[in-house]
Amino acid sequence: MNPRHLICLAALGALAACGPSQTSSASSDKPVIPPWGFDLEGRDTAVKPGDDFFRYAGGAWMQKNQIPDDRTRWGVFDKLRAEAEEDVRVIAEEAAKQNMAPGTNEQKIGDYFNAFMDVDGIEKQGLAPAKPGLDKIAAAKTHEDIAAIIHAPDMTVDGPVALYISLDEKNPDRYVVNLTQSGLSLPDREYYLNKQYAEIVGQFRDHVERMLTLTGDTNAKANARTLVALETAIAQKHWEVAKRRDRDLTYNLLSVDDLKKRAPAYPWDAAMASGKLSAQKEINVNELTAMPALANLFKTTPVVTWRTYLTYHYLNSNASVLPKAFDDESFAFYGKTLNGQPVQRDRWKRAVTALNGALGEAVGPAYVEKHFPPEAKAKMDELVENLRKGYEKNIKALTWMSEDTKTVALEKLAAFRPKIGYPSKWRSYQGLEVKPGQAFANRERSTAFEWQYEIDKLGKPSDREIWHMTPQTVNAYYNSTFNEIVFPAAILQSPFFDLNADPAVNYGAIGGVIGHEMGHGFDDQGAKSDAKGVLRNWWKKEDETAFKTLAAGLAGQYALFEPLPGLKINGQLTLGENIGDLGGLTVAREGYLISLGGKSAPVLDGVTGDQRFFFGWAQVWRSLIRDAALRNQILSQPHSPAEYRVNGVVRNMDAWYDAFGVKEGDKLYLPPEKRVKIW
Repeated sequence: MNPRHLICLAALGALAACGPSQTSSASSDKPVIPPWGFDLEGRDTAVKPGDDFFRYAGGAWMQKNQIPDDRTRWGVFDKLRAEAEEDVRVIAEEAAKQNMAPGTNEQKIGDYFNAFMDVDGIEKQGLAPAKPGLDKIAAAKTHEDIAAIIHAPDMTVDGPVALYISLDEKNPDRYVVNLTQSGLSLPDREYYLNKQYAEIVGQFRDHVERMLTLTGDTNAKANARTLVALETAIAQKHWEVAKRRDRDLTYNLLSVDDLKKRAPAYPWDAAMASGKLSAQKEINVNELTAMPALANLFKTTPVVTWRTYLTYHYLNSNASVLPKAFDDESFAFYGKTLNGQPVQRDRWKRAVTALNGALGEAVGPAYVEKHFPPEAKAKMDELVENLRKGYEKNIKALTWMSEDTKTVALEKLAAFRPKIGYPSKWRSYQGLEVKPGQAFANRERSTAFEWQYEIDKLGKPSDREIWHMTPQTVNAYYNSTFNEIVFPAAILQSPFFDLNADPAVNYGAIGGVIGHEMGHGFDDQGAKSDAKGVLRNWWKKEDETAFKTLAAGLAGQYALFEPLPGLKINGQLTLGENIGDLGGLTVAREGYLISLGGKSAPVLDGVTGDQRFFFGWAQVWRSLIRDAALRNQILSQPHSPAEYRVNGVVRNMDAWYDAFGVKEGDKLYLPPEKRVKIW
């Protein structure tokens, strides 16, 4: 992973969702999913809701579906994401046919997509496009040379530390340079350090050997062993993933001179100069105590070893735009072995992913015009405000929080800024050169262009109109430093959101998503920022203690879940997302009740309003996942698996017990005093 463009975001999830585009929903007075927005046939009524609500609400769907061979998971999120890919493909192919003038967004979209699709041209060019980069790596003679390569804007390589630009968490009006640990090929340090995963590490070593052999390396076997030993040494010095969530620990604003004193073994001058950052005097160091050890490791590791390391990372990060042998070898390990994915994704699908990464906001306007009706935005505004009222009601009623802290919490709630659908202004791609038949060079130029886009922010006031997801992204996020909740157009589709669905289903689905993102403002890390996004402690001590006690109770619940034999959920790693889910769905129900205006919810097809509400939440998490991908998620990701984003939440909500008659003795049953109620 090269974290050059990271920012502190809390996203809905890496999974993603279902149903025809919202345009088809908007053109009819019937919901996309009959009879009223929820697929009743997808339930497994042989399962008691109190034993496993996830399967009760979606078990029949799971039995009827299977994961496509080119995916590691399949569900509501993934179906919507596949649909968005098709939509972007049409946009790209139309742009490619127009023969637009050089420099226009349409020309760049078409040529970038076509160049990526030109596998024959890529094959004919061989390693020639990569030769300048490989030669630069081979010519490195000093550790300064190596650092300059790691931090060069156009070199898509990794290293033990990485630089990126983000908002200053204690001064959101400006951007700062950040420094973070990096350098591992496997998803997390646990793979290198836990003997349980020794077989995977061995398979990784064999993969590196094959990749190096493709370059003509006659000493590939020994070099692969050296590389794995180096990454293992890096892993030993990394902070564990749960610790890296703590925003108090990861905010360490230093002068660059102070950094040099703390970790003198790393050639910071060479690194900063290569990244065009020599003029910067300050830097935020995320994993402060890890930096001296990583710097020493960098200095004591021979340059020849770093050359091997960089060669592999350079080839692997660019494998998709290199000859088929490299692309296939990269997929064989990262797709098949590491994630259990049997078949490589179609080339056009990967071309869409690459296009969205390089020119996402150039594609965005066309996507919005075709697939996002204005009335959807208006309805979302209404939903957001009802959830804001629901949050206000709940905060005022909290028994564990003092009035002084409630006042500040309500100020923060009032300051939440929703962004819905698409940016108010589109970013420019002027200066990015995209040429036909140059898939590799287009990628390198895009990487350099993005880095320049990031460093151009330095020394300027922060831009609160920037989005960190494209409109065609099926996801949502909360940005604590701007105190904003963001919902791209692509997620505002059935079954998340359907203009013609029953309100209970919409509030359970997209309402739960809205509440989840709002909830990140009040999770164990988001709650450390105030209404203006400033990282500071605005809590009275006794309130903070009470909050931590409640959060610990929730973490303890999730730590008991065991998705795979011998592998339980990390309750601390997933705590923020779990608080977001629980608080979000709780507040979404309040929003639904507010929307009823004091009237009773109708009963539809024998299903009550509360039942439809909980069905709406469960429906968006219907999914299947391969064991290997599930293992990676548990070890390295902050989101609980989908099953527990349903079962782990509803068992803490009194309304769910009432709605489905859940009693003591049911497997999900929790005594009232054990149910966690935070927001």
